Amino acid sequence: MHVYINSSLTPESEAKVSVFDHGFLYGDGVFETMRAYNGTVFMIEEHIQRLFRSASLIGLDIKRDKDSIKTTVYETISKNSLKDAYIRVTVSRGTGTVGLDPELCKEPTFIIIAEEFREYPAAYYQNGIKTIIAETKRNIKEAINPQIKSLNFLNNILAKVEAKKKDAYEALMLNAEGCLAEGTISNLFFVLSQKNKPVLRTPSVDCGILDGITRNIVLELAQKNSIKTKEGRFKKDDIYHASEVFITNTTMEIMPVCKVDEVSYQTGTITKLLHEAYKEKVRAYLQKSA
Repeated sequence: MHVYINSSLTPESEAKVSVFDHGFLYGDGVFETMRAYNGTVFMIEEHIQRLFRSASLIGLDIKRDKDSIKTTVYETISKNSLKDAYIRVTVSRGTGTVGLDPELCKEPTFIIIAEEFREYPAAYYQNGIKTIIAETKRNIKEAINPQIKSLNFLNNILAKVEAKKKDAYEALMLNAEGCLAEGTISNLFFVLSQKNKPVLRTPSVDCGILDGITRNIVLELAQKNSIKTKEGRFKKDDIYHASEVFITNTTMEIMPVCKVDEVSYQTGTITKLLHEAYKEKVRAYLQKSA
């Protein structure tokens, strides 16, 4: 594998960052995760746009333009002879002396990792995954803006530790007010009927969540397929009474959930319909980009 660091592609064995890099010392930086299908990076412009948004919100000058980042992403994929790939773009504050002052770092560290995409087990999509609602609460948005896709993931890691202890794949997190927020690496959706009509629900952005790119696509696809949606503030009991639950992110797309704590669910018709619609959107994007 070759890793792009700052200005060149470097063999994995030689890919190093300084122990004084503020991304390592303090989690001071931002990142984006992308997925390539048959050599085309899905929604690459949106991911790069969000990378710049995150950087702007922490006062980090990436010192590159969007087109050059796009070009470098594709160079990294090509160098590793990949078609279906997982890509991570990371930008840290850079190397500086010990201390929190951002001005201690003169140049950001810019890294692209591209590796072969490993498909999720088919059984996950057929049967769903187990989740828990974690005791660890989501960081409050007034402390850390959830629109920043930050390198500091300790909040999410602590929730993930809880999930692993209970043999669950993902942990769903509540905000400080006890409302459903998001998973450690995912956005949350569930179907709960209103007046005997199914409504697809998802926590609103003001609950302290990242406005996931896949999340936004799902909301668009639901509207196109005449599925009523509601973004709002929901409690644990709401999801416990749901008929379908699924989570979303760039790599897993739409992942059914078969269990939240002790409540079980089937992979329902809305989940299946939206996943197929998502795959069709990917196919259309690839065809347009060819």
